[in-house]
Amino acid sequence: MVGRKKEIAELVELYESNKSELVAVYGRRRVGKTYLIDEVFKDKITFRHAGLSPIEEDEAVKGSPLKKQLQAFYYSLLTQGMKKSSCPKDWLEAFYMLEMHLQSFDDGSRQIVFLDELPWMDTPKSGFITAFEAFWNGWACHRNVMVIISGSATSWIKDKLINNHGGLYGRVTYEIKLSPFSLKECELLFKERGINLSRYDIVQSYMIFGGIPFYLNYFGRGKSLAQNVDELFFLKGARLNQEFDRLFSSIFNNPEMMKSIVKVLSTRSRGFTRKEISEQTGYSDGGTLTEALKSLVASDFILKYIPFGYSKREIHYKLIDPFCIFYIKFVEAFKSLPDSFWQQNCSSQKVVSWRGYAFENVCFNHIEQIKNKLGISAVSSEQSAWIKKDDDERGTQIDLLISRKDNVINLCELKFYSDVFTVDKEYDLLLRHRQKLLFELVSKKKTIHNTLITTYGIKDNSYRWSFDNVIVMDDLFEA
Repeated sequence: MVGRKKEIAELVELYESNKSELVAVYGRRRVGKTYLIDEVFKDKITFRHAGLSPIEEDEAVKGSPLKKQLQAFYYSLLTQGMKKSSCPKDWLEAFYMLEMHLQSFDDGSRQIVFLDELPWMDTPKSGFITAFEAFWNGWACHRNVMVIISGSATSWIKDKLINNHGGLYGRVTYEIKLSPFSLKECELLFKERGINLSRYDIVQSYMIFGGIPFYLNYFGRGKSLAQNVDELFFLKGARLNQEFDRLFSSIFNNPEMMKSIVKVLSTRSRGFTRKEISEQTGYSDGGTLTEALKSLVASDFILKYIPFGYSKREIHYKLIDPFCIFYIKFVEAFKSLPDSFWQQNCSSQKVVSWRGYAFENVCFNHIEQIKNKLGISAVSSEQSAWIKKDDDERGTQIDLLISRKDNVINLCELKFYSDVFTVDKEYDLLLRHRQKLLFELVSKKKTIHNTLITTYGIKDNSYRWSFDNVIVMDDLFEA
């Protein structure tokens, strides 16, 4: 199995604790939660069940989601050894059946119950949480049972389980948030599958697929990155052509609102304030918008941050999910595209401009590697964009600014180039101007280091020393 060493070690330790454990594993859809559990425990799972996806319902069953979820749970019990009886009428009865089933062959050894996509099971007015609470508090927590629950609806798991204020308060004994693969892990996955790509193309694949293993596993051997992108997005019947809609419908109860917010955020790299989002989407600036933004942040689609130098009231929301950014810009934006669109346009100005924006997210997601290269892994820091408004409203924008507790600020220039980056006199003056503007905002005890993060380094000319630090693409692949 590629990567996940930390998570594997945590799960094994929890299994070997031989005491009751309620473990929540969550993360973005397609990130590999189910695969992780299956690989770690293989034949050790005593009972498993996966909730029914809400987007799989057809018109004939939409009126009875609870009934279908209970029926599916009952079938899982039957296929895993329970004697045939009758389908449970509610979740209290369903979990009672599970208790009786587990007791029927309990010899005192460790039992694992794996409930996958738990949020899908909690249909409206179903009483699911009450029943699950009774199952855990009244039975499972007193036995040698490890209950693993997983789900892609991160906000549901946090609100209903981890931060529950009722009978499940403090009951989750451990939580694991599964993140997308790093560049290094993407490289290892490609090597394991015999996919031959340069690091330059692996970075671009990250810009599109965001290090989501499920998507990367669709890559075909002996094909270029451009060929794989065309096959997955632009070819007739492409596997990921409808993924954007399915992604939101499977996680959120209000997918259209969520997509509307995300599409607005995709139009400006630095993001929008809450008020601006309300104005752009037409949704009132109230509780519903608050919950929507909270859910999108929890699910790692958007980032909530305060630009450097702004007040705490000027919170910005920025779209950071690479897949969504790419899909909105290149797939949804066009009604009809040729099957080989990416191969034909991978050198176009539109794509080149997109790469510059997309590289920002690559860097934001590899802050650990950047800090390691700077030799400041142990130094506390905050990362954000920096926006300096001028009278002409264009202003100055820095994509990444690292403010460190050791009185240094790294003012980072992010440049995704196919060759070494060249600094000329004009660019040197621009860097000096930006540095001067930042000096006016910060404490006099602060030092500003111009830092270049790029693909292949910097050309050795008289302006090379405009940058105090240079970080190259290979540095981002460090473990």
